[in-house]
Amino acid sequence: MTELPTTGFILIDKPIGWTSFDAVNFIRHKIRQATGNKKIKVGHAGTLDPFASGLLIVAVGKENTKKIDDFKNLPKTYTTTLKLGATSDTFDSTGIITESKIDTNNQKPSLRQVEETLSSFVGKQLQIPPMYSAKKINGQRLYKLARQGVTVERTPNEITVYSTKLINFDYPDLTIEIECSVGTYIRTLAQDIGEKLGTGAYCQTLRRNKIGHYIVEEAIKITDLKSN
Repeated sequence: MTELPTTGFILIDKPIGWTSFDAVNFIRHKIRQATGNKKIKVGHAGTLDPFASGLLIVAVGKENTKKIDDFKNLPKTYTTTLKLGATSDTFDSTGIITESKIDTNNQKPSLRQVEETLSSFVGKQLQIPPMYSAKKINGQRLYKLARQGVTVERTPNEITVYSTKLINFDYPDLTIEIECSVGTYIRTLAQDIGEKLGTGAYCQTLRRNKIGHYIVEEAIKITDLKSN
């Protein structure tokens, strides 16, 4: 087990199935148990979806939580596997999946098409946040509206994709590494890549490997934490 710091910054490897809030709440509870300080502040830099895993930076203590934005604005690197030939209403594996009506013999993209498509997404661009996201519009979380069947107009955000790297392509699975700016939704990129390939796609798995120069290999598995 790993000793839990009661101040500073902690690199956490968030497991699949946990929300970022779950991770923060778990750490806050552990620290309050250890110190008796019921007012300890704990926050995180950069939300990860429950279906995603990987690096989450957690700040402990009032002075450190004030510095969270310094980490939020750093570039991030993800590994994701896209499922081609289908779409999802949430753009990921947790949503309602709809198979695309394509002839895989004639419409299955070639390796060259995949590489060219991935390259085309490198650079600055405008991206519309997905409805199933924690982003707030008029004080309401988009995912709460989406669950009610409500769709609202969203303002596109300027993002930058610094690089895309093909890891593996075995149709219908496409695994890639993406380095991108703050505010980038990998699920939306997955949807857009599938649309450009003409097959449809959704984000099947997602793992955050890096935030700035901080890497997931240096992170602590949250289940290995113990209080002092």
